[in-house]
Amino acid sequence: MILTINWPDYLVHFFEVLGILYAITIFATVMIVILENRNPLKTISWILVLILLPVFGFIVYMVFGQSFRKRKMFSLKELGDLKWLHVMSQDQKLHLEKSRLLKDERIHEKKNVMTLLLNNSKALLTGYNKVKILNDGEETFSSIYKALRKAKDHIHLEYYIIEDGQLASELMDILVQKAKDGVEVRVIYDDVGSWKLSKEYVNVLRQAGVKIHAFLPVRFPILTSRVNYRNHRKIIVIDGKVAFVGGLNFADRYLHGIPDIGHWRDTHLKVSGEAASSLQIVFLIDWYFVRQEVLLDKKYLPYKKAKEKCLLQITASGADSDWASIMQAYFSAITSAKQNVYISSPYFMPNSSILMALKTAAMSGVDVRILIPEKSDSYMTYWGTLSYIDELLEAGVRFYFYQGGFNHSKIMMVDGIMATVGTANMDVRSFEQNFEVNALIYDENTTMELRMRYLEDLEQSEEMKLDRWRSRSRKQRIKESMARLFTPLL
Repeated sequence: MILTINWPDYLVHFFEVLGILYAITIFATVMIVILENRNPLKTISWILVLILLPVFGFIVYMVFGQSFRKRKMFSLKELGDLKWLHVMSQDQKLHLEKSRLLKDERIHEKKNVMTLLLNNSKALLTGYNKVKILNDGEETFSSIYKALRKAKDHIHLEYYIIEDGQLASELMDILVQKAKDGVEVRVIYDDVGSWKLSKEYVNVLRQAGVKIHAFLPVRFPILTSRVNYRNHRKIIVIDGKVAFVGGLNFADRYLHGIPDIGHWRDTHLKVSGEAASSLQIVFLIDWYFVRQEVLLDKKYLPYKKAKEKCLLQITASGADSDWASIMQAYFSAITSAKQNVYISSPYFMPNSSILMALKTAAMSGVDVRILIPEKSDSYMTYWGTLSYIDELLEAGVRFYFYQGGFNHSKIMMVDGIMATVGTANMDVRSFEQNFEVNALIYDENTTMELRMRYLEDLEQSEEMKLDRWRSRSRKQRIKESMARLFTPLL
């Protein structure tokens, strides 16, 4: 016996209209995806998701699939006073060939990267800087807290993760005291990255006079694409003269490590001199985005020169940028390398351009080495990383698995003369979705110091050979291949 349900006519008509509206919505969404002119494979993938996964596919697209690079998340037109940045970058580009900063022939060889960054992100080339490399949490946080306590006029702090605990408590105590002393204190924290930050923590800072605000707040279960565009930057600027940038967040695991994985290995920079103003510009633009408040007082941008010389560019990228500037810098540096490329990235899931650049460099005789953790804090991202190893090993790239804990350093060194340290991983999310910031350094001494520590890390690592890699289990290969499908979302 077949049970039939006689729906009232009005309900039948309601569902018919609902179905028609849904079909129109999906058709319009598919047309938007097509007209965005993305990578054809991505376009086809999203169309299949929208068509084959009713309702759920639309929700996934709304949260993860929208592209903001061509339709800016905010406009910088109101920051008209920053037009001098465009003028200066254009002037540097025109006179770069004759610049006294490029007298060293080896540095001159990296002029293409400098020009690229002047074009794609107006990253000013600064010459008078003092750069100190900070290794791991104990050295980094000690240096940060010491500098914060010396602040006289203002503290600008922007972080992906601030999490209740020992590190955050000490940070709070310093910021509260400084605010009471009359120092201007501004804090931007990412709303998703800092989801473990308590309301009490924020309230204590606000009551003390600290101006603290979340970047792109997300309130579930409201449907929002904001969850996919996060501020991954880690910036501190003190009095416009001293700044910090790198891979370490204010969460206790960055100091004490992770249970069952071990010590947290990371790299940060302390920068004094002209480049501090470049990091300040990134913060001021982000502050405008968060608060619609323009802060362009001269005291914030003193462009104080250091006595030491170290050529440096600060470049930022994100969903607000015209170009994927950090990814382009990586690509240009790798493809122009003549001797070696050394990379450390905890999450290694390159796009097709970087993948081809690495293969081409290795097959051209360049010594290409990539260091990744042997154990990761995320299974899916780790499996996604492993899916790229086979083809890179086959091309001659050397892969190392770090065994001394969790290596979170995001660094690259090229030809012993150029290096980059920052917040961007070598993955699709950092290239296309996250707001990131990196320091590009053109200096032999700094690069060689980074290289020396990198080689020490290799001594605590195991090199993977192609024959051994190909002997891994079929189950492992399936996990890697499945994870790779989701690398744009990881």
